[in-house]
Amino acid sequence: MELFDQFRGMIGIAVLLGIAWALSENRRGHPGWRWMAGALALQGLLAVLIVRVPPVWAAVGLLNNAVRAVEAATLKGSAYMFGYLGGAELPFVLKEGAQPPLVIAFQILPLVIVFSALAALLWHWGVLRAAVNGLSFLLRRSLGVSGVVGLSGGASLFLGVVEAPLVTRAYFARVSRSELFQIMTLTMATISGAILILYATTLRDRVPDAVGHMISASLISLPAALLIARLMVPGSAEDMATELEKEDPSLTFESSIDAIVKGTMDGMQLFLSVIAVIIVVFALVALVDAMLAALPLIEGEPLTLKRLMGWALAPFMWLLGVPWSEAQAAGGLMGTKAVLNEYVAYLELAALPAGTLGPRATLIVTYALCGVANLASVGLLVSTIGTLCPERRAEAAGLGMKSWLSGNLASAMTGAWIGLVSYA
Repeated sequence: MELFDQFRGMIGIAVLLGIAWALSENRRGHPGWRWMAGALALQGLLAVLIVRVPPVWAAVGLLNNAVRAVEAATLKGSAYMFGYLGGAELPFVLKEGAQPPLVIAFQILPLVIVFSALAALLWHWGVLRAAVNGLSFLLRRSLGVSGVVGLSGGASLFLGVVEAPLVTRAYFARVSRSELFQIMTLTMATISGAILILYATTLRDRVPDAVGHMISASLISLPAALLIARLMVPGSAEDMATELEKEDPSLTFESSIDAIVKGTMDGMQLFLSVIAVIIVVFALVALVDAMLAALPLIEGEPLTLKRLMGWALAPFMWLLGVPWSEAQAAGGLMGTKAVLNEYVAYLELAALPAGTLGPRATLIVTYALCGVANLASVGLLVSTIGTLCPERRAEAAGLGMKSWLSGNLASAMTGAWIGLVSYA
């Protein structure tokens, strides 16, 4: 690998920061060179510490074993409910060379329900709450963010687009515009624990230790999200000092059983939402591809939405460190993630023919896709904040598309960093 290929991500990071600054509401109001350098250094430190320090990576990798244990337990339940479609023993003999059926809705997606219930139980027991508060403390001490923004950062790593705002709902009425945008960007640039496990399970055959990589991606994206957000919607020290005064009771449960039941119900809603989104997204893509097929062939092949997005975003992915020969495939995945849904993009990544993306490009794409910044999430996040705090509904709506862009820029920056520090 040429030296330029290894370090091209530095140019990509500069371009990402340039885009955020160019779209800033106040280009002269950036957070200061010293703070920006510190945020960049923290991203690099996290990337090196997690990926290149063997003991740290080994500790993160232990989570893969825990996930496999929960996955095996979940398969017991889905097999009982759905029979061989859920993973039980086949009632017939497969033809020679055939593979057992893998039904995503019955064998993989039930993980969302189980992990949602576990997350609610761990929150009730205080384990997850302590982890959120600990991460919030680290963000406040390292980057000097306000207590509310730090708490939101910790929550976004474990909770979803709807659940994370519940942790800070008591403060929405008085946070500054800049703080509100930071909270929205943190949510967009990361993925929740239950979804993280789903995505990692989908990629396990393509990306070794996928759980560890997913956790690493969300951690590295936290300072990236704060940096991009403060560039796009700057604020003074005075209007970014909303501190915590009380614990919001939104995420409380009466008992462990109550936590399990409510967590299961929330997981069931997410389970159905994922199924519905996948069906609609694949149907819409098929409709668009059918219309594009009426156009003249290009290079002997019909136009498709994936090819168009691949061409449009290939230079962007090349700047992140993906070799040019693989940039079109990577660009198509990034376009799918940003416009449609990141899970669909991960499904496409898992289904790519062998050799389409090299090991290093696969890692860059895996990290760059690791965020919920898509058009559907914009509506979900804005409606959630608007419901929790009606007086900020219009402002949240005005910041919605900005948060979509900032979330994608932040996760792309994480992909660039992993390209810089990876061995592959």
